[in-house]
Amino acid sequence: MPRPTNDAAEQERQARALRRLLRSFRSTSSYGLVLLMIIVTYVLAVSLSARWSGSIVLFAQIATVRLSLHTSQARRGLLTVANVVLVVAAIGAVANLFSEHESGLRSFVFITSSILYVVAPISIVRHIGYRRQVDQETMLGALAAYLLIGMAFAFTYRFLGSVEDAPFFGDRGEGTMSQDLFFSFVTLTTTGYGDLVPAGNPGQSFAVLEALVGQLFLVTAVAKIVTVWRPRGWQAPTPRAESAPDE
Repeated sequence: MPRPTNDAAEQERQARALRRLLRSFRSTSSYGLVLLMIIVTYVLAVSLSARWSGSIVLFAQIATVRLSLHTSQARRGLLTVANVVLVVAAIGAVANLFSEHESGLRSFVFITSSILYVVAPISIVRHIGYRRQVDQETMLGALAAYLLIGMAFAFTYRFLGSVEDAPFFGDRGEGTMSQDLFFSFVTLTTTGYGDLVPAGNPGQSFAVLEALVGQLFLVTAVAKIVTVWRPRGWQAPTPRAESAPDE
């Protein structure tokens, strides 16, 4: 009877696919590890609240962006610019650990974080756009780029809140890093709960821009990838297999 053999082969294909996915989360040449680093950075950003927490998060961001550029095989020009920003960010992170002038360095840390998270998705999108096939790495890369965009806007809001005279969220105050990340991803996905709203410009304009970027990314890049992607083992059955009677 062929069915047990077919079932065993299907289980083996699924097991191999799972092993490939798990390997991607520990390989420095895979977007799986980039995705894991983004999640770690997010957890650090919403969990730490001490004065030195900005430096810790920035160090994590530097590692995430550097890994993203390595994985996406960034071009020399972009890599040069990114390396300059990474060095400046590292200097700022170290200075923030020892400086007593908290407000100025906090603003510097926030804007540097935003710039870092803008550089990384540009390189990732270029890389996955030129891949000859849509596979697991393409899907992981698209997801990583999408999350990096949300993180970039979150740190932009945090920067605006630290330099503006009026509270960024009006009656809700300047906001915390956790609130900025929450607001950013709610805006990126156009969920729009309405509990946090920028009190004025330029925060409102950035929120509109983020919503547009998020939707355009989903309906173009992600939608195209999902349409084309066919994981191994998902091929349509042949007519012979469909017509074969069960024995």
